[in-house]
Amino acid sequence: MRVSTERLVDTNGVRLRVIEAGDPGAPVVVLAHGFPELAYSWRHQIPVLADAGYHVLAPDQRGYGGSSCPDAIGAYNIHELTADLVGLLDDVGAKRAVWVGHDWGAIVLWNMPLLHPDRVAAVAALSVPPLPRPRKPPMEAFRRKFGENFFYMLYFQEPGVADAELNGDPARTMRRMIGGQPALSDQSAAMRMFAPGPEGFIDRLREPDELPDWISQDELDHYINEFSRTGFTGGLNWYRNMDHNWETTAELAGAMITVPSLLIAGTADPVLAFTPTDRAAQVVAGPYQQVMIEGAGHWLQQERPDLVNATLLEFLKGVEW
Repeated sequence: MRVSTERLVDTNGVRLRVIEAGDPGAPVVVLAHGFPELAYSWRHQIPVLADAGYHVLAPDQRGYGGSSCPDAIGAYNIHELTADLVGLLDDVGAKRAVWVGHDWGAIVLWNMPLLHPDRVAAVAALSVPPLPRPRKPPMEAFRRKFGENFFYMLYFQEPGVADAELNGDPARTMRRMIGGQPALSDQSAAMRMFAPGPEGFIDRLREPDELPDWISQDELDHYINEFSRTGFTGGLNWYRNMDHNWETTAELAGAMITVPSLLIAGTADPVLAFTPTDRAAQVVAGPYQQVMIEGAGHWLQQERPDLVNATLLEFLKGVEW
C-alpha cells in the first residue's frame, strides 16, 4: 500500500496542508472535504486511489486544520475556494484532475467545471447532489421555506453565535456531529432539529450512547484535537458566503456541467431532506451516474469506505484525462 506524505502548498494567497500519495505525473485526483472535517476524512480513500495508479491530493481546505485561516469572512467565497484547489494542480504541473468532494467539498467541485472548465476531467460528489442555481439568494429562500422553524444554515449566518456554541466544547461538538445526526427516516429527531426555539445547533443533536462502529475514539480524537486548536469559525465562514456566492455568479445562470459526473449518497443522509437528487438534469448535460447506498448516513466515505472506493474506482476507469 502506498505511503502518504504531508506537505504545505502555497496557492492563491494561502497555505494549504496537503496529504499526498501516488506517483507524480500520474492522473490527479483531488479530494475535497466538507464541514466540519479535514483531509483526514479521506484516510480510507487516499491509499486505495494511489495504489490504483492515481496521484492523490487531499488538502485541509482554507479555514481548517493545518491550512491558512484568513480573518475576513469574505475570504471564504466560492471563487477563492475553487482557486485554492486549482493552485494544487499548478503546484504538481497537472492540466486537469478528477475532483471528488464531500458535503461542502461537493459544492465546491460542482462549481469547478463552471468556473474552471479547462481544469476538470470529471467530478464525483458525495452526499450533495448537483442543483440548479436558485432564483433568489439562498438565505432568502431558506427563510421563506422554514419560516419560524430552526434551520442550521440560517443559524450559522450571524458571526460569533454558532462559533461560541461549537467552539465552547469541541469534543461535544464532534461527538454529536459524528454520532448524533438523525437519519433521514428518524422523524422525531428531525422534528427536534427543525423545531422553533432558542436552542443552538449542537443542542439539537442527541448525545450518542456510543460511537458508531465506523469510527474509533482515536479517530474521533484526531478531529477533536484539531478543532480544539483551530476552532470552527473558518468552516462557518463558508456558510456566511452563500448569498455572496450567489450574487457573484450571475453569469452561471443556465450554465451546464458537461464533464462526466457522479453522485454517491446514503439513503439515510439527513442532508437529502433539503437537497433533492432529482434535479441533476437541470444542471448536468454530460454523462451522469447516481449511486445510492442503502442505510448510509452523511459521513459516507468514512461509514462505507469499501463501497465508496469501489464506486470511485469504477467511475475513474471511464475518465479521459
